[in-house]
Amino acid sequence: MKIDPLIMRGVEKMGFTKPTPIQEKTIGPLLKGRDVIGQAKTGSGKTLAFSVPLLHSIDPKNRQVQAIVLAPTRELAVQITQEMRKIGAYTGVRAVTIYGGQSIGMQRDELRRGVHVVVGTTGRVIDHIKHRWLDLRSVRFVVLDEADTMLDMGFIDDVDYILGCIQGKKQVCIFSATMPQKITELSRKYMTDPEKILVDSDEPSVETLDQYYAVVRHDEKLQFLTDLLQKERPASAIIFRRTKHGADRLAKDLHEKGYEVVPLHGNLSQNQRDHYMGAFRDGRADILVATDIASRGIDVSQVAMVVNYDVPVDPLIYFHRVGRTARAGRAGKAYSFVSKEESGDFGRILRLTKAPILPMRPEDKEHAFIPGTSVHSSGGKGYGGRGYRGQGGRSQHGYRRNR
Repeated sequence: MKIDPLIMRGVEKMGFTKPTPIQEKTIGPLLKGRDVIGQAKTGSGKTLAFSVPLLHSIDPKNRQVQAIVLAPTRELAVQITQEMRKIGAYTGVRAVTIYGGQSIGMQRDELRRGVHVVVGTTGRVIDHIKHRWLDLRSVRFVVLDEADTMLDMGFIDDVDYILGCIQGKKQVCIFSATMPQKITELSRKYMTDPEKILVDSDEPSVETLDQYYAVVRHDEKLQFLTDLLQKERPASAIIFRRTKHGADRLAKDLHEKGYEVVPLHGNLSQNQRDHYMGAFRDGRADILVATDIASRGIDVSQVAMVVNYDVPVDPLIYFHRVGRTARAGRAGKAYSFVSKEESGDFGRILRLTKAPILPMRPEDKEHAFIPGTSVHSSGGKGYGGRGYRGQGGRSQHGYRRNR
């Protein structure tokens, strides 16, 4: 791919030796200056795919902003910056993250000191543009990451505003798991003959992800969850709830039972979110109880298990949630606890998924979520076992217990 040796040095130090499919198909056209629309599932290596060509485009001697990356969430913006700094560790390129919830004055001072790359959320980027602290006149490389999530979150007009502020010739790269009409319209407006690269949909790989369900009364879910955790003892797990209050309540319940657990939801301050995500990433907490703020727009590479404590109403959210595990070729497991009230929502998920979702117990097989069928399992035997009563303590790779 004729990658700058200084960039390759950073890539190799991170332990990457072979490109993923999205990297193999995307880096070459971007290095040649082509606009690119890349569609690939989460965890496929998109950050490195656009970071390598972006770093190639930067003149480190010019202390003006030459590239901008827009992300839907603060967490993803921070992660992109961290990974880009590692890839470009030997290039002299400076990248800064700007997002709401952090001191705007501190961000302004960073920009005044001179940076080459800005990674940010749309609202805060616009704040800096309107204050004239962010000068986009030298920007020639633009990335929209998780573009469909930005659309879902209502940021498409912000994206349009920012792109409209970048004058002159620019190379534009859009990454998205899906391609709704508004993103297509955006590409027509701001891109020139883009190369379209489709690697995979957002549905996780059947080869690396095992998916299960159990029919559980709502008031029995907590006990069912703790029994499952005792049986499986995953090294790390994300448990999804529909509401902020539900995430807080479950995190407290699990903490009282001795688990190292942190919450993640929109009512937390940015400092709290950063602290909790840091604890989860570095292993000080083994369980993250989250709303769908964690189903897209954050990247934790090694999650052994995902639990849908509440079944999502939108089937696509299911794929985003379970896509937090089985990433980058690693194995993972996903479990869904389905109450009677959630059977309709789960039935819609089963209609869309190509992969088998197996019953955890024999009695789960009897529930007909889709008319005329009892289980979407292609004859699978299911998870097996009943009760899931654990023995306490901790295995070598299991949960720390406060006993």
